[in-house]
Amino acid sequence: MAQNKVSIVIPTLNEEKILPNLFSNLEELHPIPYEIIFVDGCSKDETACMIEKKGFHLIKSIGKGRALQMNEGAYQASGDVIIFLHADTKVPSDLIQIVSETLQNKKITLGGFTSIMEGEKSRRFISFQNSLKTYLGAFLYSPIRCLCFGFRLLFGDQVMFCRKSDFIKVGGFNYELPIMEDADLCLRINKLGAVKQIKNKVYSSDRRVATLGLLNAYLLYLKIYFFWRLGASANWLKAQYDEIR
Repeated sequence: MAQNKVSIVIPTLNEEKILPNLFSNLEELHPIPYEIIFVDGCSKDETACMIEKKGFHLIKSIGKGRALQMNEGAYQASGDVIIFLHADTKVPSDLIQIVSETLQNKKITLGGFTSIMEGEKSRRFISFQNSLKTYLGAFLYSPIRCLCFGFRLLFGDQVMFCRKSDFIKVGGFNYELPIMEDADLCLRINKLGAVKQIKNKVYSSDRRVATLGLLNAYLLYLKIYFFWRLGASANWLKAQYDEIR
């Protein structure tokens, strides 16, 4: 079977502190991806300059917002598979192989990893909750779709990946959603096939939990999910979820 051409799309906004670790992680990938595309959302620090100095493909977005930036990167990508990677998340060195092997199953339209949150303190509870919400959140949203049609709720820190053709077919991320754009994509792409969380792990920064505190962060995640499910406006949801760098 021919090897997939895999494009990695990375949205950034004021990430100069995180970038050195990200660059090191990307250099460890084997096999290497077909291309790596950074999409910067008008950073005010040295983010764009650092990316250009490393020689990566940089798109300067017309605005900020993950949905907008990831769409810009995805539509310009030349690969037939797209991985959406957050700048503060570390991936395994065999990322490309794992993604390619997962998508050999034609019934899977969207995949994501098991996200482990790490920092100076143990974040086992939040990491477990992150994994559980993939299943429990999907079940609470629609038991029938969850049990019968492979519906799962994946989020950005799980390093979501899909075929570009499927991504385009469902219209990509919703530009109008400043938050929960990832869950929204799961809902729409599930009409084409299963959404799957794989067992392989990725490791994300706990900077939000470290800033807000464990309990406050957990309650915030629950609040965002339940008000999203009840149909709260995207702008109201975004107002509850400040940018933390």
